Amino acid sequence: MPIVGSTVRLWWQTSLAARSQLKPSHRAVAAFAYGLCVLLLLAPALINGFPLLNYDTGGYLARWYEGTLTANRAAAYGLILSSSVPFALWPAVVLQSALSVWVIALVMRTHGLGRRPILLVGTVATLSLMTALPWLTSLLLTDIFCGLGVLALYLLLMRGDSLQRGERFGLILLIALAAATHSATLFLLIGLIAAAVLLLLIDRKHLARAGLSRGLLAIALAMGLALAANAVIVKRLAWTPAGISFPFGRLLQDGIVKLYLDEHCPDLKLRLCAYKDQLPDNGDEWFWDSPVFDSLGRFEGMEKEMEAITIGSLISYPALQAKSALIATAKQLIAVKSGEGILNSIWHTYGIMEHFTPQLVPAMRAARQQQAESIDFSAINRLHVPVALTAMVLLPVIALFAWRKHSTADIGELAAICALALLANAFVCGALSNPHDRYGARIVWIAVLTVIVAVARQPIRWAADLDLASHPELQLPLAAKRIHAE
Repeated sequence: MPIVGSTVRLWWQTSLAARSQLKPSHRAVAAFAYGLCVLLLLAPALINGFPLLNYDTGGYLARWYEGTLTANRAAAYGLILSSSVPFALWPAVVLQSALSVWVIALVMRTHGLGRRPILLVGTVATLSLMTALPWLTSLLLTDIFCGLGVLALYLLLMRGDSLQRGERFGLILLIALAAATHSATLFLLIGLIAAAVLLLLIDRKHLARAGLSRGLLAIALAMGLALAANAVIVKRLAWTPAGISFPFGRLLQDGIVKLYLDEHCPDLKLRLCAYKDQLPDNGDEWFWDSPVFDSLGRFEGMEKEMEAITIGSLISYPALQAKSALIATAKQLIAVKSGEGILNSIWHTYGIMEHFTPQLVPAMRAARQQQAESIDFSAINRLHVPVALTAMVLLPVIALFAWRKHSTADIGELAAICALALLANAFVCGALSNPHDRYGARIVWIAVLTVIVAVARQPIRWAADLDLASHPELQLPLAAKRIHAE
């Protein structure tokens, strides 16, 4: 895809531009550090012997070969996978890892931690050990683009003046790609843009119009990219179908669908009336393992009816709906276990690969993931979960503390954006879909990154304070600058 090639080229060019300001020996160290960080994020795939797979991987991969659109399987990411097939799907995970290192490096540089290759390696190594990040970058799935999209949008909105023109353009392309790969990521980023508009109306000092304009451009480009990718697949402009269907799954799970059918059946317009006592009480079972759903035509046959029941129940039971959505959001916020869906029994994906990419099957079957014993994340989550929850709790603390100190206000902005993104993600994935650990793990690593950046900035602040104390003549001019800034 042209946009992927452009993003990779811009990442490489801006990386070269940043390194060109260093001495040759320092450039070599920086290049080595970047490469080492990419390898750290590829470690699970390299150890596995093949990129990691998920049940949903097959749905994305099949888009190009089947020439059809299906529920929440964005064609944009499907094209990335299909273009990676000649190289055993490795380019996709290399791209994901390289973009992650680039964004992390930009976040660190724009917060005064640039030109520190050892610190960059240490940060990526810490994230690799304590979060799901390397499992996301090594996985053939869109999940990694959720956190990357949030950080890229933050950099455009709040740190745009610290970026080079090529970097800003690269971030616009990255946001567009991230939003085009999944509707949940698109809704999340649109929510952050709406919050930015509100901030601009309230306080223009913290957000430049230029940054907001770039963010809006990225969202518009994302929608165009999604339509263009779908047009490549089905030869017409079309949106990825069945987005409205997934809230129905949560309503079914919460008992609201059964309540609605009990009050409105019999109704000739509702085919589910005939099956209202046979419906499962689990949204995932309904979509992926329900004979009733299959017999009624799945998403294509049931989309309009599920939409009608979802909207009808929202009108009929607004208080119950609000309570249910709030509970689902809270559940999603603390659902952050790593590894959900990385199994050795993902038969749909195996079937897609055996049918469309049989040349990859021997390598896929030989990988550790497909061996007799599946990857056990129990020990990993004994570390990942408390780290994730602690980092989430620290975000508002960091934001409040940083905003009281002029020298760390930028850290406060990063913490506030990440906290808002986590809440928005919990609502989008919990209330509008169904709470899953996968949805939390794919974004909570940005909270851990924020804590790392905040901690790493402290020695620099202390050094600045000590230097100011030893040069009293600088204190008055500095105070005047702060008053002027206020």
